[in-house]
Amino acid sequence: MFNIKKFILKSIFILTLLSLIHINLESKSESELNIYSGRKLHLIDPLIKEFEKDYKIKVNITTGKADEFIERLKLEKKNTKADILLTTDIARLSRAKKNNLFQKVNSEILKNNIPSKYTSKDFDWFGFSIRARPIIYSKERINKKELKNYENLADAKWNKKICMRSSNNVYNQSLISYMIINLGEKRTDLWIKNLIKNFARKPYGGDRDQIKAIASGQCDITVANTYYLANMLNSKNEKDRNAAKKVSLFWPNQNTFGTHINLSGAGIIKDSKNYDNAVLFLEFLSSQKAQEIYTKKINEYSVRKDVEPSKIVFKFGKFKSDDKQLHEIGKEIEKAIYLSSKNGWK
Repeated sequence: MFNIKKFILKSIFILTLLSLIHINLESKSESELNIYSGRKLHLIDPLIKEFEKDYKIKVNITTGKADEFIERLKLEKKNTKADILLTTDIARLSRAKKNNLFQKVNSEILKNNIPSKYTSKDFDWFGFSIRARPIIYSKERINKKELKNYENLADAKWNKKICMRSSNNVYNQSLISYMIINLGEKRTDLWIKNLIKNFARKPYGGDRDQIKAIASGQCDITVANTYYLANMLNSKNEKDRNAAKKVSLFWPNQNTFGTHINLSGAGIIKDSKNYDNAVLFLEFLSSQKAQEIYTKKINEYSVRKDVEPSKIVFKFGKFKSDDKQLHEIGKEIEKAIYLSSKNGWK
């Protein structure tokens, strides 16, 4: 026999249970943040752990190549689980913006903490650390007084003395873009043509490999990001430390447009499901605490004036940087790729 009282009680129980499950799911969603990161996990892990501890928000991170994440986000569209894209280069931030992947962020904290020259003009991406790309040279075989600027590296006197990583790497693409902005396309074309003639070997490997090549005598000069040299000097690996001790750093173009710099940065995905948490994370990255992690543990430069470089980076000395036209770098990447390919810089 049908018992209406039992039916009502059972229905109330089921509805209550479903309500609790719903609340629990909402709670879980509200305490999470999903990040696609073009930065290696060991570099940003200290930042993530500190954020999780301070805000009690669980961060789920997927690491890989920024270009692949941009393509993935274009396909995922509204179905994406990602809230934030972290990248290592302004060219990738510009590309993500060009593909309409980011959304504008109205945050007074971000505006106050980060100088406008290190953010998108539309406030949809933000730079959180600065990386400089100066000339690195052999202490034993190169007279510092002979070094002047990036343009000088194309002089015939450096024949068979230069090691460089591939032009397929975004760091060199941004460097070439910087040259296009400051010298023009024709002069940059000639610079690449003559620079390649000075290569001591076929381009391969990363920045660390170029430094090691100098130490082993394969070449005498390269261009590399400062944090690679700093991390090698501070490495637990004795071979890396010894290689780094055999080179020194030169700040090029101090009398002209300044040394080339770039940014690591991030933006909030247009279809983010955890927008508020994403804003909190970006604001945290701009905080003094997070900026000190960038400088002390990653050996990059802070975007804030009140945060000093690490002890190792401080010893590299002060320099004039070319930071007035950073927004233009992304616009010249296609030209940079074309010129390097045309001249055989592979």
